[in-house]
Amino acid sequence: MNGATPRFLRIIPLTIFLLNVLACPAFSEDIRTLIKEAEGGNPEVQFNLGVAYERGQGVPQDYAESMKWYRMAADQGLAQAQCNLGIAYERGQGVPQDYAESMKWYRMAAGQGLAEAQYNLGVAYYKGQGVPQDYAESMKWYRMAADQGHAGAQCILGISYSDGQGVPQDYLLAYFWTSLASKSNTCGSDNRGANYFYMDYAANAARQLTPEQLTKAQEMIRDWEAKHPRK
Repeated sequence: MNGATPRFLRIIPLTIFLLNVLACPAFSEDIRTLIKEAEGGNPEVQFNLGVAYERGQGVPQDYAESMKWYRMAADQGLAQAQCNLGIAYERGQGVPQDYAESMKWYRMAAGQGLAEAQYNLGVAYYKGQGVPQDYAESMKWYRMAADQGHAGAQCILGISYSDGQGVPQDYLLAYFWTSLASKSNTCGSDNRGANYFYMDYAANAARQLTPEQLTKAQEMIRDWEAKHPRK
């Protein structure tokens, strides 16, 4: 990407700003300005209006209106909007439930490198939801998300290596991925249950390793962390 910040990362500060604006009635003129900007074709603002309507933050909660703004942004190629549309079609939230349509939008977002969308594709192939069940294909998408630090994908990869489902059974890799998941900064104070879950799987995998294998796995973890500094 030649050092450029991905669009789905640039929208985060705008999201915070927009939701602060929407939460304050005194900014009604700013709200109208933002809506005008979104109507003028700004995909980041369109996405953030979609978030506001989905959550009911500063505006009445309206899933259909949320989907309208998400679709405008998604049609312009905004990965996070495409991902959110995929989730909406999966759940039937604001649109009729349609797994095939959900997969279409996940693929677009995943193809742009959005870890959340790659993870969701992995889930779809794992469950056979909207596509034929395919554990190997599922692992491919989980791996892409895991390589970007997605804790859920890392944990599922670890469990899959422990069970030998979709990948050859390998307790060293099971320990490697579940340990990374347990260290992820997505496991904050609000996600302690997930953190303990990941740690428990890592401990179970460690018991299957020789001391030499455990040392190797720990070296792999240090190398991975050095190449993927936490944000």
